Amino acid sequence: MRERKGMSGKKVHRRIQWSPYVMILPSVILMIGIFGYPICKVFLLSFQNYNYADFANTGFIGLENFKTIFTNDHVVGGSILFTVKWVVVEVGLQLVFGMILALLLNCKFKGRGIVRSLSLIPWAVSGVLTTMLWMLILNQSIGLVNTLMMKGGVSAGNVPAWLASPKLIFFSVVMIELWRGIPFFAITLLAAMQSIPGDIYEACDIDGAGRIAKFRYITLPYLKETIVLTTLLRSIWEFNSTDMIFTLTNGGPVNLTTTLPIYMMKTSIVNGNYGYGSALGVLVFFFLLLFAVLYMKLSKFGGDGNE
Repeated sequence: MRERKGMSGKKVHRRIQWSPYVMILPSVILMIGIFGYPICKVFLLSFQNYNYADFANTGFIGLENFKTIFTNDHVVGGSILFTVKWVVVEVGLQLVFGMILALLLNCKFKGRGIVRSLSLIPWAVSGVLTTMLWMLILNQSIGLVNTLMMKGGVSAGNVPAWLASPKLIFFSVVMIELWRGIPFFAITLLAAMQSIPGDIYEACDIDGAGRIAKFRYITLPYLKETIVLTTLLRSIWEFNSTDMIFTLTNGGPVNLTTTLPIYMMKTSIVNGNYGYGSALGVLVFFFLLLFAVLYMKLSKFGGDGNE
């Protein structure tokens, strides 16, 4: 076609070749403006002394912020350990209980549609509102939990301080976030279960396979891709989540619930040290990037099972 039309055919070919890129150009520019510029700005600020309390000495300081992080910051180590512990425990429990709920919702029973809708309520509630509700429930003086304990015979002086005790604070925040996060896994896993062919289960019934065997050899293999993806997304979400813990405990008591993103936010936004906070942001960026690459590699997500 190009040989017959000569130069005019060549022009038509060039227009067809570049037209898709022209169509997506506005979206690319918008994405660069929304995501690219802030990321570049954070990287630039991480090499600067940009502190509202020391504004006169603003300027380039090289790797000093990173040197301070790794040599002279006593909060970073504890926040990293708590963040890893928080993500592993929280995502693991959400996956287990979400799988159980998805299996129950996948069964046929009367009113299943209503129950499925109600199971989404915790996921639909905002983090701040969730925090307010649970602060009232776990309040040491007037909370529902302690009130029931006192009615059960526990004296008022022995009821626990769920949100102030160093021994109970981790359990409390995990329980609250677990209540909010289970529906995410339940709904996504339930949607994946709907795509499993029913004749496979019928063949298993004919062969005399039990529920555990069907779950192990049919359900789990079919759900592998969904489990890997949802676990990755939820891990990144829980790592970066700040609203619930910050509103609930403000990172306390004594920094016991301070995650790395919360420490970054308090350093930059609350204390005004944007240079050091940006260096912490760069650390978070590379930490999550490394985790995502290793996780996708080890799980072989999207690859052929025979590879």
